[in-house]
Amino acid sequence: MTDTRNTSVALAGKASLFAIRAERGCDIAAREALLDLSFGANRQLRTCQRLRDGRTPAEGLAFSALRQGRLVGTLRFWQVSAGGVPALVLGPLAVDSSCRGIGVGAALVRHGLALAKARGHGAVILLGDAPYYGRFGFSTSKTGELLLPGPFERERLLGLELRDGALDGAWGMIAPAGKGAPQSKPRASARARKLAPSAA
Repeated sequence: MTDTRNTSVALAGKASLFAIRAERGCDIAAREALLDLSFGANRQLRTCQRLRDGRTPAEGLAFSALRQGRLVGTLRFWQVSAGGVPALVLGPLAVDSSCRGIGVGAALVRHGLALAKARGHGAVILLGDAPYYGRFGFSTSKTGELLLPGPFERERLLGLELRDGALDGAWGMIAPAGKGAPQSKPRASARARKLAPSAA
């Protein structure tokens, strides 16, 4: 199995250099701000978010794109059961408006798919625009019998087999299957306030 923990790749697009590397803890604030700008304040209510709630991304499959030291793109993959068939869900994919049109999004997708395949994953599913994701091989050919836990447009549920036949027999509800996210611990100051006797 390929070790992808420290994978980093520099790419040039239209004379603008950017790099893709594994997501780090220091990326969290910038990532969340970028997602808010890209998808709006109600992004946590989207159907695919139900597949991510309380979960961590698939191991080694969360990526950041940086340009001049600033986070300008993000992509994560999540483990799911696609009607009983193991798969990944791609998303969210977001690119800073200042860097759209130079290939950041496409590079993130290609990089992520290559590493997902190297890690032994057989299939990827997403909810997105067919004209955009079709260039990577995504289609509706194997997703017609799958459902999502919420409203969705059937023509936007796309799949890609990284291994031939990986989505054969995929039928029913797509459900989260990845590791649960660790529970955040209360800060020391909050714990101290709880332990302190209340003032009369």
